[in-house]
Amino acid sequence: MKALSVVYPAGSKIADGQKKLEIRRWHPDLGENEAVLIVENHNFLMNEGDEDIGHAVAIITVGKVRDFTPEDVEAACASSYEPGWLAWEIQSVRKITAPFPVRAARKIYEVECPHL
Repeated sequence: MKALSVVYPAGSKIADGQKKLEIRRWHPDLGENEAVLIVENHNFLMNEGDEDIGHAVAIITVGKVRDFTPEDVEAACASSYEPGWLAWEIQSVRKITAPFPVRAARKIYEVECPHL
């Protein structure tokens, strides 16, 4: 399954439906309505090859990907606006009620999820 790691508390906010947009500098390589596992970890993964252990907290799909605007700050649970970023519209959130440990890595990556 494809996965995306996000730093705490963003994963919990996605799982709870509070965070409606994920803000990134890059466009995701995802098929239409493709499921993505949200993995919440506690460290920013800044360099290629960086990994951590996080917890699977939700399964989502990503809708429209568009430019991030100042009006998006609240829906993204962001603290500020900066031009040049993309807003990924989070859709069909399914919260994982019993989060389990899973690898956190950069970008979109593959994980084995026998729990799901």
